[in-house]
Amino acid sequence: MKPHSIEHNKHASQYTRIAKAIDFILDKQTQQPSLDDIAKHVNLSPFHFQRLFSDWAGVSPKQFLQFTNVQSSKALLKKQRSILDTSELTGLSSPARLHDMYINIEAMTPGQYKQSGKGLVIQYDVYDCLFGNVLIASTEKGICYVGFDDDNQPAFLDLQKRFSQATLIQQTHPSHHHVLSFFKQDWNDLPAIKLHLKATAFQLKVWQALLTIPNGALSTYGDIAQSIHNPKASRAVGTAIGSNPVSFLIPCHRVIQQSGLMGGYMWGTTRKTAMIGWEQGFRKSDV
Repeated sequence: MKPHSIEHNKHASQYTRIAKAIDFILDKQTQQPSLDDIAKHVNLSPFHFQRLFSDWAGVSPKQFLQFTNVQSSKALLKKQRSILDTSELTGLSSPARLHDMYINIEAMTPGQYKQSGKGLVIQYDVYDCLFGNVLIASTEKGICYVGFDDDNQPAFLDLQKRFSQATLIQQTHPSHHHVLSFFKQDWNDLPAIKLHLKATAFQLKVWQALLTIPNGALSTYGDIAQSIHNPKASRAVGTAIGSNPVSFLIPCHRVIQQSGLMGGYMWGTTRKTAMIGWEQGFRKSDV
């Protein structure tokens, strides 16, 4: 499966270098690596690396490092809890609640859920975006899957596993390009996206809660459990978050550990860190 994008080679090589730089930054975080150190690690001059990274993230490598360190994450968590505690979330305007404003969820029928999508025709294809290759799939009712991968195949196997009885056809669809709009730095004219998801009632409740986490903010499993009025369900919430079938659209990457550490992510800690840093940089430039 080859990604469909006229800029595929450019974006793919760009994210590969960005990911390599982020890995280095995370590994050397306590040492506060210099621009020269990071640039050398990715085989670029400091000037060219600074330009590459700033074009991608919207901020400098130094600012990105500040966004993704533990203390910064703790501060964002504290701010998010304050927003939830004072019920101010409903008053936030665009772009803070972009996902909540533009994305609607419809659950599949009980029969489709129990029979692993039997009778469904799913169109899927692989595209290139800021965070590497992304597999996007849809039914006639909406987007049913978004998964990242570096070599495509595991994402397709995950799609196959989730919809083992469905008919899968590799074919692009206009709704796929609507999803790609969310990976651009201009969010002034986003399309509304309908999701058609295989999910339990509890999973849907958790995923709806994730949509209310403001862009550029972070939350924890405990906070999400509290927000759905089930404070003892942190473990179940974690399982529901981990089973999110539409990465980024339902922003499970915004949930981190109470300690401020990034925690796990189905598509890798590096990609999760990239998403969080990119969103915070995007929000900073929008203010």
